[in-house]
Amino acid sequence: MTAAIMLQGTGSDVGKTVLVAGLCRLFARRGLVVRPFKPQNMSNNAAVAAIPGSAAMGEIGRGQWLQALACGVGPTVHMNPVLLKPQSETGSQIVVQGRVVGEARGRDYQRLKPQLLAKVLESFALVGEGADLVIVEGAGSPAEINLRAGDIANMGFATAASVPVILVGDIDRGGVIASLVGTHAVLSEEDRAMIAGFLINKFRGDVSLFDDGLAAVTRFTGWPSLGVIPFLQAAARLPAEDSVALERLARPQAGFAGKGGRLVVAVPILGRIANFDDLDPLRAEPGLDVVFVRPGDRLPDDAALVVIPGSKSTIADLEGFRSNAWDADLRRHVGRGGHVVGLCGGYQMLGRRVSDPLGIEGGAREAEGLGLLDVETVMAPEKVLRTVAATAPTGEALEGYEIHLGETTGSDCARPVVLVDGVPSGATSADGKVLGTYLHGFFAANAFRRSFLARLGHQSALRDDRREIEAALDRIAEDLEKVVDVERLLATARATSPPTP
Repeated sequence: MTAAIMLQGTGSDVGKTVLVAGLCRLFARRGLVVRPFKPQNMSNNAAVAAIPGSAAMGEIGRGQWLQALACGVGPTVHMNPVLLKPQSETGSQIVVQGRVVGEARGRDYQRLKPQLLAKVLESFALVGEGADLVIVEGAGSPAEINLRAGDIANMGFATAASVPVILVGDIDRGGVIASLVGTHAVLSEEDRAMIAGFLINKFRGDVSLFDDGLAAVTRFTGWPSLGVIPFLQAAARLPAEDSVALERLARPQAGFAGKGGRLVVAVPILGRIANFDDLDPLRAEPGLDVVFVRPGDRLPDDAALVVIPGSKSTIADLEGFRSNAWDADLRRHVGRGGHVVGLCGGYQMLGRRVSDPLGIEGGAREAEGLGLLDVETVMAPEKVLRTVAATAPTGEALEGYEIHLGETTGSDCARPVVLVDGVPSGATSADGKVLGTYLHGFFAANAFRRSFLARLGHQSALRDDRREIEAALDRIAEDLEKVVDVERLLATARATSPPTP
């Protein structure tokens, strides 16, 4: 039986995704065959993954793609068997083992969850085949006891699969002792018994000052500490799992945008923004400021480039774009000679019209686009999911993936952005300053990014984005090795073998 351990958090955004990725890399460097697993994820940051036994591709959360990379293996849909992609304030698209099975509102999904447990356990068993260790990531918090019935994301999974749990608390947000002790207080005896210890994450300063805090948590809960993890600076080079990170990204950037002659790239934060890690290679560029613009704020006047990112609900986000008056800001930007790139849903928004006759995004309707590209998009029920090797018209190679609904056609498609297997893809305006593409990973290719930014007057540092992600994973693994009781964690994982469903 494969050994397994599960990291759950006292709340969302406590750093579970990064810790699982770091531990995956740590144990892989030790020579173990490691696999990641997350029973249920809620995110519009998705990645293309293999469906074992099929030539087709599916989708999983971007976090599990990163964790698979940390393990040194290709991602499969079984690493994240249930993915929820929010489409509205109350409803989400449901992806099971890589394929869309429908959509549901919150209360309806709660009734559906018990039926999904069998699929989750099936995927867990498949992920564990041939592995020495499976590291599982929870979602949200087990303290959400109002959702415990039928749970598949935290303790419901842990108890069904007999996987021991390490509880992670985030000291950076404050109240970490109360969050750990409070979680112990609200859990049932059965769920408490699954927790084998706790980790403190994102600590700053002298760790010895928290010795009494560790002792207090153990005194109230009986759980041992497995380590205090410092604020991991290298984590900033990893793609974010979901939009919770956008608030942090927006806050520090806006204050110094454009100072010292730095090139400004503006990115409006759409209501259903998706796959915004497409911007990570630009964020890593020296001398370049990527400004994530919150709803209600204006697009900066000094931006050289506006990037409209992916969207899970293109028509709804078009309405939001206009309600924020970003359409007027964008017209002024283009009038000043500024450049625009639309990625996936952002590409669709740049056209003349977006039609959804089957109501795939929720209600049959259509919307006028931003009109910067002479193209139109019609939503279709079949989702495009594929990895892509492409070539720019100027000869640079690009790699990435496509994950979208809809077909886009029009006269500007005669000026493609890239060629995929020799087939034109994307659209360019007549003056060459507005581009639209379905290719995620558009800015990741070093030579192409250098060529593109040169048109904006920026000299690229030619950073290798994938190499930097790999280096960040190595650095995080090294940092965790120093502060986590790795041997105890591994012994805990090996002490309880999950059953075959």
